[in-house]
Amino acid sequence: MSELGRESLRNVVLISSAGAGKTSLVEAMLFAAGAVPHLGSIAQGTTVSDFEPEELHRRSSVSTSLLRCSWNHTTINLVDPPGALHLLGETVMALRAVDAMILVVGVSSRIRSELIRVWSRVRALGLPCLLFLNELDKDSASLDGVVAMCQRDLGIMPLPMSLPFGSGVQLEGVLDLLQQSVITSRTESPTFQQMPIPENERAVVGDARKRIQEAVAERDDRLLEQYLAAGELTQEELINGLRLGVQAGTIVPLYSGSAIKNIGLVPLLNAIVDFLPSPMDRASRVALEGLHPDTGEAVSRRAVQEDPFSGIVFKTLIDPFVGRLSYLRVLSGVLHADSTVFNSSRGSKEKNGHLYRVLGKKHMVVPLAGAGEIVAIGKLKDTQTGDTLCDEHALICYPKTVLARPVLSFAIEPKSNADIEKVSLGLHKLIEEDPTLEFSRHADTKEMVLSGMGQLHIDLALEKLRRKYGAEVILHMPKIPYRETIRITAQAQGKYKKQTGGHGQYGDCWLELAPLPRGEGFKFESKVVGGAIPRNFIPAVEKGVVEALHHGSLAGFPVVDCRVAVYDGS
Repeated sequence: MSELGRESLRNVVLISSAGAGKTSLVEAMLFAAGAVPHLGSIAQGTTVSDFEPEELHRRSSVSTSLLRCSWNHTTINLVDPPGALHLLGETVMALRAVDAMILVVGVSSRIRSELIRVWSRVRALGLPCLLFLNELDKDSASLDGVVAMCQRDLGIMPLPMSLPFGSGVQLEGVLDLLQQSVITSRTESPTFQQMPIPENERAVVGDARKRIQEAVAERDDRLLEQYLAAGELTQEELINGLRLGVQAGTIVPLYSGSAIKNIGLVPLLNAIVDFLPSPMDRASRVALEGLHPDTGEAVSRRAVQEDPFSGIVFKTLIDPFVGRLSYLRVLSGVLHADSTVFNSSRGSKEKNGHLYRVLGKKHMVVPLAGAGEIVAIGKLKDTQTGDTLCDEHALICYPKTVLARPVLSFAIEPKSNADIEKVSLGLHKLIEEDPTLEFSRHADTKEMVLSGMGQLHIDLALEKLRRKYGAEVILHMPKIPYRETIRITAQAQGKYKKQTGGHGQYGDCWLELAPLPRGEGFKFESKVVGGAIPRNFIPAVEKGVVEALHHGSLAGFPVVDCRVAVYDGS
């Protein structure tokens, strides 16, 4: 309980384009911090972050994972969402759970369109940012090129905080500009070596450190006066100035290294602790504001344990064996295991089960979680991604994140009749995990239609459907539900004769059909005068017209946007 909601906590999301080495960087950070005994590899499928079969098969992240480590007496919660364009929904939801971000740029991957889209969301949320240039061991690595690229594509001017020590495959470590030392490390051990800067590198380090001091001084009048008077800033003034600049969003420090070689991680971890905000720091800049679900009045919370409990569910996992897990960011108060909470988004009570701290696929049971913590909750029945949970005696509902709508649809057909129920049940559970998926049954074409953000998104959904629920489907292009209409006014006569003995049945009516503007649908009118058709037979005429509209005369599609009037008959 001593650390809950205190300064010794950082919640950070890592964001990159696909292939930039984000997951390798997470693995290296965990290894350097001593959270894992060995440095895992994506190629060998041994990373902590990627553990689902789809991730191991594709060698890339397809789902958000939670990781946890400790550095310099500070707990760091790392959120690792997928970087693929078609899976941006996971990334957007992950932004609700954190107080800061690390933008990972790979030498080979560069900055792609999906990264620019996420960056616009980051800027709108005002999240502080660190930048990490990965794959520094490649010959094409260039800090100046990354700085120019970030200025062109993201509109920021990164501030280099570490420089390569060595080049290409000869990369040995990094020059830490803040600590003015060389830091080297190995892949076999999480320990690192800190050495004085060689004589031939001191001029380069001195110039780079001077640029850091100037950037810090320019953003604070007091520090500027100190810098102009003394010619430099003290180490304490420099760190405090960087912290204020990073949290205000005016400074974006740039670190560099190689995740697969475990190089450059120490300065990055130090920056997370020294510069990025704790939950309390973040809440002091961005208020926790929502609405009362019943009255609609504005309600606010503080990121402290003394306030009533509230939190946001940013991810849902449903496993046939483990059950349902809801990933929750506790925004205020304290959440206890096996307690009753209120889902203000759906107006229902929930009895939560165990609380877990998560490290990849490993879960550690904890009795409670305080403001700022990220935990997984078991056994929530009705709660879905994006919902607000709170104290039932102090209601608040935080605004939901708006996600992009699906752009690609396929009709799906079960391979066998035995799979029909499995397909429907499985897809509904997958949609609870991923709100950017949509599933519907088309009334006109009688098809089941699955919609997603792209081909990769659809393929992953079907792989999970087969693995988790044992249902296989066939994909094909969905039928287009065409409509027919008329273009000019026309009249027609219809007769009905049926002789079965006795008087038999006879009906005769004249109809007038006229077009209506697009989207008007169907209108029926009666213009019969003089009782040519008895009034009690008019509803039967309308019913016959409605039945005829289901199958047009041109191609058999439903007829829309027309007006039908009966005006004579007998």
